Amino acid sequence: MNAPQTSIRSQVSEQEWQLRVDLAAVYRLIAMYGWDDLVFTHVSARIPGPEHHFLINPYGLMFEEITASSLVKIDMDCKPVLPTPYKVNPAGFVIHSAVHEAREDAGCVLHTHTRAGVGVSAQKHGLLPISQQSSIILSSLAYHDYEGIAVRDDERARLQADLGGARFMILRNHGLLTVGKTMADAFQAMYTLETACQAQVAALSGGAEVILVGKDVLDTVAHAVSVQRSVLSTDEIFATLKRKLDRRNPGYEQ
Repeated sequence: MNAPQTSIRSQVSEQEWQLRVDLAAVYRLIAMYGWDDLVFTHVSARIPGPEHHFLINPYGLMFEEITASSLVKIDMDCKPVLPTPYKVNPAGFVIHSAVHEAREDAGCVLHTHTRAGVGVSAQKHGLLPISQQSSIILSSLAYHDYEGIAVRDDERARLQADLGGARFMILRNHGLLTVGKTMADAFQAMYTLETACQAQVAALSGGAEVILVGKDVLDTVAHAVSVQRSVLSTDEIFATLKRKLDRRNPGYEQ
C-alpha cells in the first residue's frame, strides 16, 4: 500500500491544505528523529470549524512516507469525511478524539512509544526534576494509568479527566503525549519531553545518586521560557525543521 500520488488539494480549503502539509511534515520528522514505532503511534490535527473534524495518519503507512493527501479526515464517530482507501488505528481514534473533544486549545495532539518515553512511564516516580528539559515540563505534566490498549470508548472520559489543562502527559506503562495549539507547539513540546526522558534514563542507568533541581529554580523556569519564545517562536523553529526535512525526505507536501 503506497501513499496516493494524486493530490487532493483541490478538494479542501487552503487552510486545511496547510494543516495537512504541516501534519505530514510532523510525521516525517518523527521518523527522522527515530520516535516512530512501525505504524502504531499517531499525531492528529483539528480542522477549525463546528464539526470537530480532525486529521490523522492512514493506518498502515510508515511515517516516513505520509503525505498531505494521504492523511485521513474523520469526524467524532471515526467516520471518514472524504473518500479514502485507508483505515484509522482504533486506539489512535480513542486517544485523539478524547483530547480534541475536551480541549478547544488542542490544535495538535502527538503520541509516541519511544524506548525512553516508555521507560520513564514505567518508573514509579515518573519524571524527575533532574534536567533543564524536565524543569520546563513539570509545571504542566499529567499522568494516566495504563488500562490496556486504548480501544474502549469508556477510557476517553478518564483520559480527559487526567489530562485536564496540561500540555504534557505520561501514559503509564505506555508512552508520551503532548498537546499544542499548533503542530509547531506540539512537536516542540514532544522534543522537550522526549529529551527529558532520554536524560533521565541515561542518568539513572549509571547508578549514581542524581541531583534534583530545587523548587525555587523550577519556579523561575516559566519566565525564562517566555523570554526565549519572545526571541524565537515555535513556528520559526518548525520552519527550520521543515527546511531540514526538505533536504532529507522531501515530498510530504504532495
